[in-house]
Amino acid sequence: MKEALHWHEKDGKVVCDLCPRACVLKDGQTGACGVRQALKGKLFAMTYAKPCSTHVDPVEKKPLYHFYPGEGIFSIATIGCNLFCDFCQNWEISKAKHDELEAQEELSPHAVIRRAEDAGCRLIAFTYTEPTIFFEYALDIAKEAKKAGMECVIVSNGYTSEAATKQWAPYLSAANIDLKGTANFYKQRCKVPDYEPVKKTIVLLKKLGVHVEVTNLLIPGENDSPEEIEQLAKWLAKEAGRDTPLHFSAFRPEYKLLEKASTPTETLLKAREIAKKHLDHVYLGNVSGVDNNTYCPKCDAVVIERPRYQGVSHLKNGKCPECGEASPGRFSRKK
Repeated sequence: MKEALHWHEKDGKVVCDLCPRACVLKDGQTGACGVRQALKGKLFAMTYAKPCSTHVDPVEKKPLYHFYPGEGIFSIATIGCNLFCDFCQNWEISKAKHDELEAQEELSPHAVIRRAEDAGCRLIAFTYTEPTIFFEYALDIAKEAKKAGMECVIVSNGYTSEAATKQWAPYLSAANIDLKGTANFYKQRCKVPDYEPVKKTIVLLKKLGVHVEVTNLLIPGENDSPEEIEQLAKWLAKEAGRDTPLHFSAFRPEYKLLEKASTPTETLLKAREIAKKHLDHVYLGNVSGVDNNTYCPKCDAVVIERPRYQGVSHLKNGKCPECGEASPGRFSRKK
């Protein structure tokens, strides 16, 4: 374990400031995330350097479609999460507590860099669970990665404090943030008061120069109405920019939400049709047989092809080879 960042003491208790939950903890208590614990007047990150999962994925699976297409990305997570989504797709690790599992392999930030290099990766993703709750570990890895000429990304629910977002943003190149639904959806399905902190995180990351893509998991009868999709796309275009990539993802019955059917492909196609009125780049995930190529918004030329999660870029210096229109994202490294 390691002493945590972003906390303060109040009336003999420890207050965690890492996310908007602001858990107030007596000695020995653990926050809602299950992995940050108050001990002797301090807050500790109990899973520091104890990953529960490491794997090399295509960067397209994060999903990041405008970030070094076709590259592999070393992906790492620890257990825990600060939301309580009853439809969680990785609940076996996200809902685990630090004292419920056998001892994890210790992997220092420097060792993570070596693992990534050995795997031939120049990209590292903090993913699978919620990176915010292993903030100290992710931050230290990202600092080491920057020294090594590597780049880091987060795949996050965005339920993070402004101070924490500002602290790790200089070490992040990209982020995929879940924007799950309306305020009521967050209250009912994720057990948090509202989603304003998530929206603020998206806007702040873009303002701080991080490439941002957004994912919306569509659950039948929950957050898939045309009105909600229109509202989401309009907000994203206005606050984050029309060029912000949006991914609609198909729901599969998982965890506690087993009575719902999987998302029909037709729902995803309709969602894309609605969102494309407001956004230039809209993609569909967890479904086969759909066109997920990237098209130039100016001349409609195919600028990135994606056969089976393996992006093939035709961009030249980040621009369309036909008309010279710039594409949002990162496609070549600075020399």
